[in-house]
Amino acid sequence: MAIITDLLTDGSEDVMATLLAIGTAKGLFLATSTDDRRSWEITGPHFPMTGVYSVAVDARRSTPRLLAGVTSSHFGPSVATSDDLGASWDEPDEAPVAFPADTGVSLGRVWQLMPAGPDQPDVVWAGTEPSALFRSTDGGRSFELVRSLWDHPHRPQWGAGFGGQAVHTVLPHPRDPARLLVAMSTGGVYRSEDAGASWAPGNTGIRAYFMPDEWPEFGQCVHKVARDAGNPERLYAQNHHGVYRSDDDGRTWSSIADGLPSDFGFPMVAHPGRGGMVWTFPLVADSERFPTDHRCRVFRSTDAGGKWEPLSVGLPEGPFYPAVLRDAMCADEATPGGVYFGTRSGEVYASRDEGDSWSLVVAHLPDVLCVRAAAV
Repeated sequence: MAIITDLLTDGSEDVMATLLAIGTAKGLFLATSTDDRRSWEITGPHFPMTGVYSVAVDARRSTPRLLAGVTSSHFGPSVATSDDLGASWDEPDEAPVAFPADTGVSLGRVWQLMPAGPDQPDVVWAGTEPSALFRSTDGGRSFELVRSLWDHPHRPQWGAGFGGQAVHTVLPHPRDPARLLVAMSTGGVYRSEDAGASWAPGNTGIRAYFMPDEWPEFGQCVHKVARDAGNPERLYAQNHHGVYRSDDDGRTWSSIADGLPSDFGFPMVAHPGRGGMVWTFPLVADSERFPTDHRCRVFRSTDAGGKWEPLSVGLPEGPFYPAVLRDAMCADEATPGGVYFGTRSGEVYASRDEGDSWSLVVAHLPDVLCVRAAAV
């Protein structure tokens, strides 16, 4: 399957190869552009008829490694890797992510795959359902449960969000390998400052309107957290009703929802190379999960959430109803930055000018669960 899409025709000679990995409910699709994201060649589905809930492009290697968290209704969940950009895949005979027998639980799926920093070239983190964190020291081929988070005294009280109980966000600190942040639905944000040996909740200022105490220490349903490129102490969070910023690495949070048409949604994406720029895709409410005003619009802030602007040039103009899930939006590290999102109705859109204009990459895919982009 192939589709050619003209994004912009500005005559730019700055050409790079970009890979866009698209995880769907029925397999993984790979979109490749060799003309600075103007047109795309699509291959797939890889892992047909499996749910691909997480995907990562590990660019720390000379040839990037692709990692896919696949969930088969017959074989169960696993993590597959590719060292040739998806031409072939290594699927281990034994599950690379598995709970030890003494935990009494089994893996539901892998919701997040996150390579660590360049100073830990073989470390990859995995966030799972049920809510747990796993660590790999061999580039994602095998993983070990992080017992300190699993044995946390709060864990018996972590609940399940509408999509399940899962650690869906893992954010290593780019300058300090001892610092790590995870977020889960439900449970909220947890922080470690000792390489995962211990964990403390980081939810002060995040409201949980659905709980008797609306300002609990933990129990919030955080949907996604992103880290600012210019200031690694600055974080952005899309909550189950609430949009927040932290300026102290997740210890405390304040609302940045003013200027958005709704404070409900799922994705939160920070520009990988430009501080203060962040994107989200608001929905009406938890009880009405349609885009606000039934319009396809991405909202962008260039001042760390102080102001928001709608972006819709090139997006569908008529009534629009599909949602965008928490990991179905991402940005690349190009200049200017590329932004991508996929919908639950199988469309994927891309912008090569940080959201100023958009074009369709591919349509009629299965439900899009996650997207990741990187130069290859």
